[in-house]
Amino acid sequence: MMHFLLAFGPISEHMWQLPVPVLEKILRPIIVYLALIALLRIFGKRELAQLNPFDLVVLLSLSNTVQNAIIGDDNSVSGGIIGALSLLAVNWVVARILYRSHKLTRLVEGRSTVLVSEGKLNIKAMEHESLTASVIHKQGFTHLDQVHRCELEPNGTFYVEAEDPSPDARRHQELMSRHDQLQASLDALQREMAMLRGGTTAG
Repeated sequence: MMHFLLAFGPISEHMWQLPVPVLEKILRPIIVYLALIALLRIFGKRELAQLNPFDLVVLLSLSNTVQNAIIGDDNSVSGGIIGALSLLAVNWVVARILYRSHKLTRLVEGRSTVLVSEGKLNIKAMEHESLTASVIHKQGFTHLDQVHRCELEPNGTFYVEAEDPSPDARRHQELMSRHDQLQASLDALQREMAMLRGGTTAG
């Protein structure tokens, strides 16, 4: 038991001892957090909207790149806990501030981008966000004329509003619905007549 305690002592000390000041450990993740928010704001909402293989590589490399900036020369458990608490704390503070201030939210997150309006692509917006018309297909629409409005929200999600059918299209749908109802009634009547004929023949 004594040998175990003697051996565990240096290991425990190495796990918990901070090689850098606590203030530096707190500031590093906060600075990186704010820098990443600013960079994502600059480079657009596309990084959040859809990930192709190249975007995925960039994000994975980005996480590995900023890792050293966050931890520095510290690999201790206590340093990791302090860094995690710092990130969670700054994220909570930012979320509360943005919740209370709509103007600041628009400043940090930006505004939604209109990609499609009344079935027409906003080419300039699509080029700015480096998006193609395939985003409409991924939302379940086959043609642009089916989309009244499509917006890329600041959080990277798509808001899509379907185009209301024209009066002619609505009239056609109503006629087809009535046709289906009449056909169903006719089929039921034919079945009843067939049953009656069968009963008369049997009698």
